[in-house]
Amino acid sequence: MIFVFYYFCDRKRHQDMINRTLNDFLIRWKTSSNRLPLMLRGARQVGKTTLINGFAKTYDQYLYFNLEKTEDAKFFSNFSTLSSLVQLLFLSKNLTNDVQKSTLIFIDEVQECPAVIEQLRYFHEDFPSLHIIVSGSLLDFALTKIEKVPVGRIEYAELHPLSFREYLQASNKWAIIERLDKDLPLSNTFSPLIFSIFNEYAMIGGMPMIVNNYLEEKSLVRTKELLNAITEAYKTDVSKYAKNQNEAMIIRQIIDVVPFLVDERINMANFGNLSFKSKEIKNGLVLLQKARLLELVYPTTQTQPPIINDFAKRPRLHFLDIGLLNFQLGLHQAYLTVSDLNHLAKGSLVQQIVNQEIKAQSYLSTPNKSFWARDEKGTSSELDIIYAFQNLLIPIEVKSGATGTLRSLHEFMDRCNHDFAVRIYGGELKIDEILTRKGKKYKLLNLPYFLSGWLDQYLDWFLKGA
Repeated sequence: MIFVFYYFCDRKRHQDMINRTLNDFLIRWKTSSNRLPLMLRGARQVGKTTLINGFAKTYDQYLYFNLEKTEDAKFFSNFSTLSSLVQLLFLSKNLTNDVQKSTLIFIDEVQECPAVIEQLRYFHEDFPSLHIIVSGSLLDFALTKIEKVPVGRIEYAELHPLSFREYLQASNKWAIIERLDKDLPLSNTFSPLIFSIFNEYAMIGGMPMIVNNYLEEKSLVRTKELLNAITEAYKTDVSKYAKNQNEAMIIRQIIDVVPFLVDERINMANFGNLSFKSKEIKNGLVLLQKARLLELVYPTTQTQPPIINDFAKRPRLHFLDIGLLNFQLGLHQAYLTVSDLNHLAKGSLVQQIVNQEIKAQSYLSTPNKSFWARDEKGTSSELDIIYAFQNLLIPIEVKSGATGTLRSLHEFMDRCNHDFAVRIYGGELKIDEILTRKGKKYKLLNLPYFLSGWLDQYLDWFLKGA
């Protein structure tokens, strides 16, 4: 495998941080004969620019333009033809458009000039030898401002905060990574050590700048200062796209309230005890979702594929990064005195970090998970995650107690067409055989939460008859 992306290439540790799934995708994209211009999504500060700067090292020529800079934006604001624009871009970098050389053009912060997105289809048609990537922290806002979205002429990928595996790479824990990747199933002998490192990762979170600073300085004081800077930047950025000052104020207050509602099913009415109308809250949450700061996850009642979300039911709220959550909840110091994350914030942070880990394994924006909610005859059941794997919907319970208390899991298993279930928790790796109240026998994979990022590998092992 060619490793193409370096989070901290200009730092003292010179540590390359590889997102394997996105790395593989970029290699396939570069070498594909059907390559389309690529739109890279992701929240601010997750490392999009650094990712592409590293990927650019595999090209003969690299043209980088940041449209937040006036000197770069002027090239895209006034041009007569696409051909003249391409000539101007090469001339500005003192390069020539030589088809014998591989060339990457990266247009960053493209939301500052949304019309550029409309031109992407023509790049593909008129200049197929040029490899084009656009990115920005608020791309979805830009898409609403253009008349003709080039449907079918753009590819999409998404970058998330660093996963636990990437945190281990940054920490030079290569022996542990090798164990996690190759020793399947992992011996429980190693669990206490890896739990302690995972708890550190959960405390710091996955924002690259925060991880880099913490691993260099080991200072929680400085970590919180930088987390504060990112949080305030988010408030400023998203507020710029509000329709008016009142909407901007609502967005800022929602950002302050969201950390206290993570892992809860939310109501738009009386959201976080804020005194705004349901429509105002919903609009604010939609804006924050467009900025990739949070995700509204809607339930399903399905027990067989495909996952069909019920948008009439109350969603759950997931946040971008657990480190940012910890800062807003004031929990960093508490991590130093607990060994089980279930003991923090009533266990809601385990749900956040597990979902964050699972999401980080995919570069696609389309989710393959939901949660299950059943309401009938005065009773209700909920399962934390429903995960589409192969041709099955796998139920996943997070942070549960003894197997005998898994009532909602039993309800799902009595209705599904298979006998596999997962519990992600703070215990040992093992497989139990469980009997539902209606007498159905099923297998329960008990997975330590530090293995959330290896979920697909363990499901494959589990379903093959472990």
